[in-house]
Amino acid sequence: MSFEGGELVPTGGGDPIPLFQPVLTVGRRDSCDIPLRFPNVSGMHCELSFRDGYWHIRDLGSTNGVKVNGERVQQKPLRPGDEITIAKKRYTIEYNLTVGRRALEEIIEDDIMSLPLLEKAGLVRPKRADRPARRPQPAQPEPAAPEEGFDEQE
Repeated sequence: MSFEGGELVPTGGGDPIPLFQPVLTVGRRDSCDIPLRFPNVSGMHCELSFRDGYWHIRDLGSTNGVKVNGERVQQKPLRPGDEITIAKKRYTIEYNLTVGRRALEEIIEDDIMSLPLLEKAGLVRPKRADRPARRPQPAQPEPAAPEEGFDEQE
């Protein structure tokens, strides 16, 4: 049984890129499922996944980001015909929607509510799970309190 997931169509012309399996990595590395060999594309730029009848895109901590319909996103469900910008390369995602329109609208609504507002606006970078946590700085000792009964003016 083959997976028929649709395709990414370059907006400036060129061959469509088939979406041949349910989870695809996109980036400059040869190990990516969809290698994009451009200097402004990160080694592991983003991931496309097909879940519950729709495609979903997730930025993998790329330097130049991912946009959907001109809006920078960290993750987002995709409608057929949405324009995806990976670094500065633009594509339109084309696929047959297998969930009802209302179901997709509910999924998108849930996705919008899942991100902090400043992060959604692109004003704050999201915390990356793959970065080690910052080590807490050791506490500075407090100055010793003068002993009771000691008078400095003797």
